[in-house]
Amino acid sequence: MTIYLDVVLLENLCMNYIILFATAYIMKLKMQHLRLIFSSLLGGVYAVISYLDILPIYSNFLTKILFSVLMVYIAFNSKSIKKLAKQLVIFYLTSFVFGGCAFAMLYFIRPQDILMKNGVYIGTYPIKIALLGAIIGFIITYIAFCIVKTKFKKKDMIYKIKVTLENKQICLNAMLDTGNLLKEPITGMPVIVVEKSELYSVIPENVLNHIEELIGGEVKDIINEVEEKEYLTKFRVIPFSSIGKQNGLMLGLKADEVIIEKEEENEKRNDVIIGIFPSALCKNKSYTALIGLDLLERSETDEFVTNFKGQY
Repeated sequence: MTIYLDVVLLENLCMNYIILFATAYIMKLKMQHLRLIFSSLLGGVYAVISYLDILPIYSNFLTKILFSVLMVYIAFNSKSIKKLAKQLVIFYLTSFVFGGCAFAMLYFIRPQDILMKNGVYIGTYPIKIALLGAIIGFIITYIAFCIVKTKFKKKDMIYKIKVTLENKQICLNAMLDTGNLLKEPITGMPVIVVEKSELYSVIPENVLNHIEELIGGEVKDIINEVEEKEYLTKFRVIPFSSIGKQNGLMLGLKADEVIIEKEEENEKRNDVIIGIFPSALCKNKSYTALIGLDLLERSETDEFVTNFKGQY
């Protein structure tokens, strides 16, 4: 049987690209297709070298691991070792699923003109089987990750955030609420809902004690009672609806800075409104604030119950 190296290269390039694409899609990574193509081409060249066995060192286990790490790094430009490790794990899991589907297709189709040398399959059927196996593998992998995602517990949705107001900072536990679409009506800035009791260290007490009057526009009646009068000009009224309250109003104040602590890297924002909620958000105080998806780079879950939604 005649073997064409360009066909071997093309087959492996296609398969590598599909696996890298699936990895990026599952992890919701920003894809740069030129990077994916270059990484896939590198994997294809490695497959050709392994098949020819011109450099035995390329066939050992350690070299294969190093090449896979290099491929993932080139494809996704990981900023940290921890992030690279996660991407590598998903890359391997996806590869195993795709490989398993391809082997299953080979078992059922039983092509005659196919052989394997140094871990590289070649013949008439491999590219067709690989593509079909990749499609099936992608569907299986995607469904599996969706099922796992629905099993997230509430504690997996809690973020540590730091809010800075007037050079004073507080640390809060904030729950990711995908239904929190609150925005300040004029500027469109996203709103973090925070319990009033958590804000006494950064907002004057005599201001917080007049929240309802400020929402009602009774500034003249309380202006003499509030020493920090500059705060009165910084507040914004935010309309919202929630369970049991269809037309509510919430008082908000623009934060100097909000830092959301994430595993890979912290997210810093200076375009956030702090919405003051008068009562407790959680009975056991496991969280005292709510953040929406607008404050994260990408969605990390889509299965939590909605508590607030903005009206604008």
